Order: sequence, then structure tokens, then C-alpha cells
Amino acid sequence: MWPDPIPPGPDEESVWAYPRPPRLERVALRLRVVFGGVTVADTVAGWRVLETSHPPTYYFPPADVLPDVLGPPRRAGVCEWKGRAVLHDVSAGGRRAEGAAWAYPDPTPDFRALAGYLAFYAGPMDACFVGDARAEPQPGGFYGGWITPGVVGPFKGGPGSMGW
Repeated sequence: MWPDPIPPGPDEESVWAYPRPPRLERVALRLRVVFGGVTVADTVAGWRVLETSHPPTYYFPPADVLPDVLGPPRRAGVCEWKGRAVLHDVSAGGRRAEGAAWAYPDPTPDFRALAGYLAFYAGPMDACFVGDARAEPQPGGFYGGWITPGVVGPFKGGPGSMGW
């Protein structure tokens, strides 16, 4: 059963208006990730992936992620749209979060622009920002979307959303 989408207000977007298959688009706002008290990623050249029922997932160019904060890649799952992912542990400020970042080294043709770009789960991080807005993690811990003001759901990932 599909949920009732929350109607978006002025200057809001509904995740239920996002497409399936997902759309890739540039992000004009500054994106930042803080972990262990250290800004580990900071860019104005990011991408976001928009998919029905999911808050946006944000991707950072590798040059805008601090060197030596990512552990070696290990194989992860396969996205039907983007291809095979790899996970990275994130370490900074004396802390470590296992599998808290991921990338698509060789994505499908529609997502070729994401090759090598990195995304971060918001939950394990100290803070993630889109512009000046602090992001909250997508519910459930499996998906990596960032919920910010201006994006309305309900969002896939929480209890009862498996069939969406």
C-alpha cells in the first residue's frame, strides 16, 4: 500500500514527485560533512540523485573529500539504476564509522557522472549540510538520503515502507 504524500508548500518539493528511474542533477548549494569534529567533505560541485519516495542522496567529487579519511573500498550491493557500489569506512578526529560512505566506481551509463564520487550516510556523521540546512538521515539506516527543510515525504526506509 502506498502512503498519502504530504502536499508540498511554497518552496518545497515532494519526494513523490521525483522520478523512477531516478534523475541525476547538479547541486548549486554547498555540501558539507563533519565527522569527529573535522569537515571531511566540502564541495560546491556536488550531484544529487532524486528517486520516488526517497530524500535526495548527495555525492561529492573525490577531490573535495579530505585525503586519508576513507578506508579501502570493499564490495557492497548493486543498485538496479547505478550499478555496483563499494563501501568505505570513514575515520577522522579519532573516530571511525564502518561503511559510512559509498561510491560507484563504474556506474551505469545514465549515472556515469557519478564515477568515483562519494556519498555519506548522515546518521553516523556529526553533521551533514545542504547549504546552511542541517540534514537528517533517511529513516531505517539502509538508504542514504538526506532530509532537509523543503523536502517532504513520507520517506521510504522506515517501518512499513518496504513495499513502496
